[in-house]
Amino acid sequence: MDWQGQKGAEIVMQIMLVVFAIAGLGTGYAIGSFPTMMLTYAGGVVLTALITVPNWPFFNRHPLKWLDPSEEERHPKPQVNVAAASKKKASKHK
Repeated sequence: MDWQGQKGAEIVMQIMLVVFAIAGLGTGYAIGSFPTMMLTYAGGVVLTALITVPNWPFFNRHPLKWLDPSEEERHPKPQVNVAAASKKKASKHK
C-alpha cells in the first residue's frame, strides 16, 4: 500500500466507524436492545477491517519508485558531522 493509499484507507476507516456507531446506536435505541446495538457496531468494525486492512489494488494506485542499487551507489546519503552536532548540544547547555 502506498502513502496515499494509507491516507485513503484511514479516512475510509474513520468514516465507516462513525457511520456504524451511529447506525448501531439508532438500531439499539429503536429496538431497545443493547446487545443488538453492540452486534450492529461489531459487524461494522469487522466489515471496516475487511475493507481497509488488506492491501487492495485501489489502495496502491501511486506506487513509489525506488532507486536501483547502482543508482544508490552513485548518490550516497549525506554523512552527519558528529563533532558539529556535539558542539551544538554543548552550546545549548551553557
